[in-house]
Amino acid sequence: MLKTDDAPVTSTAINDVAAIKQSLADHLLYSVGKDVQLATSRDWYLATAFALRDRLISAWMRTMRSYYDNDVKRVYYLSMEFLIGRALSNGLINLGLYDAFREATESLGYDLDELQSWEVEPALGNGGLGRLAACLIDSMASLGMPGFGYGIRYEFGMFTQHVEQGWQVESPENWLRYGNPWEFQRPGVIYPVRFGGRVVRFRDADGRWSSQWVDAEEVMAMAYDVPVPGFGGRTVNNLRLWAAKSTREFNLKYFNQGNYIEAVRDKNESENLSKVLYPSDSTDRGKELRFRQEYFFLCASLQDILARFRKSHNNFDVLPDHVAIQLNDTHPAMTVAELMRVLLDEHHYEWDRAWTITVKTCGYTNHTLLPEALETWPVDLFERLLPRHLEIVYEINQRFLNGIRHRWPGDSDLLRRVSLIDEAGVRRVRMAHLAIVGSHCVNGVAEIHTDLMKSTIFADFERFQPGKITCKTNGVTPRRWLLAANPALAKLITAQIGDGWITHLEELHGLVPLAEDEDFRNQFSLAKRANKARLAQVIEQRLGVPIDTESLFDVMVKRMHEYKRQLLNVLHVVTRYNRIRANPTAFIVPRTVIIGGKAAPGYAMAKLILKLINDVADVVNNDPLVGDRLKVVFVPNYNVSTAELIIPGANLSEQISTAGTEASGTGNMKLALNGALTIGTWDGANVEICEEVGEENMFLFGLTAQEVARIRRDGWDNGAAIAGNTELAQVLDMIRSGYFSPEQHDRFLPIIDSLTVGGDHYLLTADYEAYIATQERVDRLYLDPEEWTRKAILNVARMGKFSSDRTVTEYGAEIWNVKV
Repeated sequence: MLKTDDAPVTSTAINDVAAIKQSLADHLLYSVGKDVQLATSRDWYLATAFALRDRLISAWMRTMRSYYDNDVKRVYYLSMEFLIGRALSNGLINLGLYDAFREATESLGYDLDELQSWEVEPALGNGGLGRLAACLIDSMASLGMPGFGYGIRYEFGMFTQHVEQGWQVESPENWLRYGNPWEFQRPGVIYPVRFGGRVVRFRDADGRWSSQWVDAEEVMAMAYDVPVPGFGGRTVNNLRLWAAKSTREFNLKYFNQGNYIEAVRDKNESENLSKVLYPSDSTDRGKELRFRQEYFFLCASLQDILARFRKSHNNFDVLPDHVAIQLNDTHPAMTVAELMRVLLDEHHYEWDRAWTITVKTCGYTNHTLLPEALETWPVDLFERLLPRHLEIVYEINQRFLNGIRHRWPGDSDLLRRVSLIDEAGVRRVRMAHLAIVGSHCVNGVAEIHTDLMKSTIFADFERFQPGKITCKTNGVTPRRWLLAANPALAKLITAQIGDGWITHLEELHGLVPLAEDEDFRNQFSLAKRANKARLAQVIEQRLGVPIDTESLFDVMVKRMHEYKRQLLNVLHVVTRYNRIRANPTAFIVPRTVIIGGKAAPGYAMAKLILKLINDVADVVNNDPLVGDRLKVVFVPNYNVSTAELIIPGANLSEQISTAGTEASGTGNMKLALNGALTIGTWDGANVEICEEVGEENMFLFGLTAQEVARIRRDGWDNGAAIAGNTELAQVLDMIRSGYFSPEQHDRFLPIIDSLTVGGDHYLLTADYEAYIATQERVDRLYLDPEEWTRKAILNVARMGKFSSDRTVTEYGAEIWNVKV
């Protein structure tokens, strides 16, 4: 008999249907604690999760052991977000056990899809940042790369989005209410994280000046581990999440005095650190909580990384040979100062030696070109909560600026631009500058994004160290976003070209000749129709809006933000509505506009645009003159599970951000991979998708990033643009006059003001005419279903570049020095 930890994950001994059925029954009884007669479908879901988890653990332990045995270099991916989605379907697919588990559950009287629906999606992220992180750790495991994720175990996520009378309403996202069968609590892996206190300077035994951070308050960080299986189950990596725990659980003295609130005050304040993702920063207390959150997670992560390193090594000079730390955006940028503090104060390295180790160990991924989105923190907040780190930041800055002075003497404006401290107004620490200076490599996430980093916001840094800023274009995991999300299309593809595409997405290119095959086009269309029918059914069930499955499904699903221009989409919807109303007997291509995305709780304009979407939908969907020719649907609480439903059913993918504002985007990749044609601007990864699939197979329009920069420099006459376009003027007048808000005529005046007297910063009036003309091209093509399908197939076939496996391979070879 094979020992458990030696058994391959695909061993028929534990993975035949009979063994799985026995495992399900055992877990229902011994893990869930339910009798078969009383068990609910949720109980059976838990039993199924535990049964699959059993089959992960041996491979997980074997993977971890092999990393120690071979003393491999490990990659640590630090991210405030990990939108990992549901684990059951992902694990079943990656371990090749989907069919066996389906047969086993059906023999017990339960449908596997129904059981999967009980899984509550982990609320560990909000948007593309977290989904990218999830795709990358999936690819690391699938490629056999020693990669680990580090993040926060948010108890309540960001928020659950409801829509009440058209407004976004937020409620706690209590995803842990019923427990999480996929995590392993590690009470023995716990680290102190300190805040406040003061810095003491003294001479050590060798007469050298040293610093010690004293009198600080402490919070404890406890680890929770989530296994991350790669495709095939040979490698199972780890995602470690931190939960905040108080060092003082309970004050019995206060309790016995009847002061029950004071008895648990310390515990509650400490544990707030891991309660919510991105607490609102509209108040000083919210800003401080977010700042504490960021340091909490990176400090615990770094302690854990170094503890693991020291099990095999006692010389930190070799740390970069065994550890690569990737900072996903600026949230973990303080890692640079924290690693320096540990090396300087705890291990007594001299500065230059510690700095060399730190820079060689860290890499930084930038995700934004918007200056206002680059994190900065007030110096006084730093001084109060992390006094020693502020000293280190000052020293890093001083040494960095001295180097600049030597090369460019007398250029005070240059020093001001690149300084780690923004001296204008309230002094602030520029976290992106800290990450750039403290990393050996900085990367953008699309070619145009990287070029703009070099030529705009970080042009000075590119001048100092040419080549330090590189491009690593984002990708998505084909396991989640095609194999799992779109089984109908995945089966069709595999039947034609085999299943090699699952791990080598470039093999999709074998579909190119099939775009000319009438039979394959018909099968491709049938798969799309089935996905649209499934989506339409769910929309009617959840939202009560019946939609025509023959209509063009026009999809825009992404975080609500002005630069992403959901508002431009609304302007097109109203234009289309007006055309129908003006000529109700004329033929127009039926269209269903599907929008989803959350607005940050403190982002008033984004929430008002969301309200406008719903008010327009209310008018359009109930106008008898319009009928089924135009429907507008806002799908609340957009998340990974909802994306897996919407994306396979999309015909058209809206990627219409102002050129030069979107770093990359990954929704554009997922939608194209699932056979949606893109209508988009020359922004982010749209440009590279165009290079791969061909401009003739997309609908690109509007200003380029260079044209946007010129207009912003020279000025834009938005008034003339509005006056010169009667349709645009009519649309804006309708919104301004309260046509869509009769109970409050001035409700949307802030939106109108942003496009008129506010100067139209995101240039909707500049791109409107081209956008409407391009939408007319979309309509014309949709009237030719054979040609539409041919282009859709070519989109799928040419998406091979956009696998996160390729992204991770490039990171490994060019940044982390880890081969796969």
